[in-house]
Amino acid sequence: MDWSTIMWWVMAAVTVIPAVMIVLSKDIVRLAFWLLASLTGVAGLYILLGADFLGFTQVLVYIGGIMVLILFGIMMTNRDAVLMRRGETTGGAMLTGVVIAAATALALLKVVKDTKWKEAAPVEMPATTARVGEALLTDYVLPFELVSVLLLIVLCGAAYIARRRPEET
Repeated sequence: MDWSTIMWWVMAAVTVIPAVMIVLSKDIVRLAFWLLASLTGVAGLYILLGADFLGFTQVLVYIGGIMVLILFGIMMTNRDAVLMRRGETTGGAMLTGVVIAAATALALLKVVKDTKWKEAAPVEMPATTARVGEALLTDYVLPFELVSVLLLIVLCGAAYIARRRPEET
C-alpha cells in the first residue's frame, strides 16, 4: 500500500467511527463533538481527492462556523447536561427503523455491485483554489458581488435584531 491509500483509510476511519458514535451518543454535547470529528474526516477526504478549496471550505464553514454555533447554542440555552431519552420508542418503531436501514443498505450494495466502474488514468492534481478564484473574479464577478452585498445586509439585520433594547418602565 502506498501513502495515499493509507491516508485514505485513516480519513475514512476518522469519518465513519465518529459517525457511529453520533448514533450511539446520549449526551448532546458529546454528539456535537463527534459531529466535529466526522466533519474533519470529510474535509480530509476532500483534500486527499485534490479538492483543496472544498476541503478548506468544509473546515471554515462547517467546522469553524456551524459547529461553534451549535455548541454555543447548546451551552447557552441549557444549564444542565441534555441527555437524549432512550427507551421511549416502541418495539415496532425500532423494527421499522432496522428494516428500512437494511433495505437501504441492500439497495446501495446492489448499486455498487452493478455499476461498471472505470479506472481513471492518473492525472495531475488540479489547482482548484486558483481555478475557483479566477472564475469568481472573471466569469462570476456579478453573482459574487451580489452574494457579498446580501450577506452584508443579513449581517446588519442580525445585529439589529440582536441589539439590546432599553427596558420599558
